[in-house]
Amino acid sequence: MLRALILCIVLATITAAQPLPAASPPSTRQQALKAIENPDPAVRRAAVVRLSEIGAMMDADRLVAHLRDDDAPVRQLAEAALWQIWSRSGDRAIDALFLRGVQQMAASELTEALATFSEIIRKKPAFAEGWNKRATIYYLLGQYELSMKDCDEVLKRNSKHFGALSGYGQIYLALGDPDRAQPYLERALRVNPNMAGVATTIRLIEQQREEKRRRTI
Repeated sequence: MLRALILCIVLATITAAQPLPAASPPSTRQQALKAIENPDPAVRRAAVVRLSEIGAMMDADRLVAHLRDDDAPVRQLAEAALWQIWSRSGDRAIDALFLRGVQQMAASELTEALATFSEIIRKKPAFAEGWNKRATIYYLLGQYELSMKDCDEVLKRNSKHFGALSGYGQIYLALGDPDRAQPYLERALRVNPNMAGVATTIRLIEQQREEKRRRTI
């Protein structure tokens, strides 16, 4: 969840860090969707960047597939593009509120951000990312039950939201329950295998479980 905020803020930096594609970037969404399957990784990179700018929720599954792309920059850009698409509600007023809430979170104004995302949820409950950001705030405030309830709402609307899945795992870890955390972390990793921190956490949980088992023999 917190990773979602960081990725949204640094998307421009991530994009700028990639090598410029040799081919001209696609102009339209349909052109980008076609180009994303091109065998040339430079063309795929340009297509993913374009989808981050103009893609719709219906394009998310195509981007999820490219979280396993052979080209590492494509994988990184696909993850950032998903966050961008998820963060667009389709309503300018809601998007303006969303930006305000993200800025409040970045400034550690959690009470104000909580009010902002609660207003977004009230006005547009179908917008999954509004729930995800509020779940993040509740997590940061240590209100884990409320955070889990909001994660549930995210997953009802976006079952491949690896941020909410890993967030659920983080909550259970904070509650001292790694056995319940691990399935959520594994689900997040199945959607997005590039989450190195999640993979490391799973290994640590398994190591601790094995050490505990050995002590009881």
